[in-house]
Amino acid sequence: MRIAELPANEAARIDALHSLRILDTPREERFDRLTRLARRLFDVPMAVVTMIDVNRQWFKSCVGLGDATETSREVSFCAHAILHEEMTIVPDATLDPRFSGNPQVTGEPFIRFYAGCPIKSESGFTLGTLCLVDTVPRSFDADERALLKDLAAMVEQELTAVRMATIDELTGISNRRGFDALARHALANSRRMDWPACMLYFDLDQFKQINDRFGHAEGDAALVDFAALLSSSFRESDVIARLGGDEFAVFLTNADLAESDTVLAHFAQSVREFNVLRPRPYALAYSVGVVQYDAARHADLAALQHSADALMYERKKTRRAQAG
Repeated sequence: MRIAELPANEAARIDALHSLRILDTPREERFDRLTRLARRLFDVPMAVVTMIDVNRQWFKSCVGLGDATETSREVSFCAHAILHEEMTIVPDATLDPRFSGNPQVTGEPFIRFYAGCPIKSESGFTLGTLCLVDTVPRSFDADERALLKDLAAMVEQELTAVRMATIDELTGISNRRGFDALARHALANSRRMDWPACMLYFDLDQFKQINDRFGHAEGDAALVDFAALLSSSFRESDVIARLGGDEFAVFLTNADLAESDTVLAHFAQSVREFNVLRPRPYALAYSVGVVQYDAARHADLAALQHSADALMYERKKTRRAQAG
């Protein structure tokens, strides 16, 4: 068995993959429909939409492999497939030196045939594949290659649709829909692993005055800057979003209130430094409410978000009263 080399553009490719915020999201019918169709059209037992992450191959959609959601990148056929612009066809894996000793060939699911068509981002980076797997050797003719390529293009279209539906166009971070999907998944994972989790709800102070005094272009710039500060201050595993207007949220995974206070202190310092280094006629300022998830108090994500939102407005109201 040979472990696949890394693509020459690996760092940029991983950035493009992570920017989609699709890894570890729940199964979606829009992708499952395509893998089911691929399995029927090609009469194979397994069809998968894969994303090649740093150290793993993650399945956005998978039919025929039970409840599997990922494998290590080392044993991934698709890690080899993303190295090529054209699709990778393996008629018999036992005869291919790249895969003959692969544990997925010598053991379950006993892969013999593999066909993987690269899936690209809008910017041209290969993110993963739409792949077909069979337990018996087989050939793959030109018509079949063309059909698999068409199906892979449909996967790419769905990825674009997901990005457009879940990413805030102005700031480039998740929008409310994207936040709800990702944070629900993160909360479920925290429950399963018995990890603490916190919801942070932000609101920019004096945002209406910025728009009124300096124009909406300057208001947009303030939103973009604040989103960038959030993105650079929190971990990649945290869910960051603009919920609408001047409201932002962060779902902190595996962090309790004490840890969130530490992170917020660092964030406050970053905002202060930004205001000094990037002077404008106004300073970025915000109010924030922080609530730790409590199963007894929070039935779901919406309840947790409501608690953080209410606390944020209470603090904002207090600050206004003190300023007045």
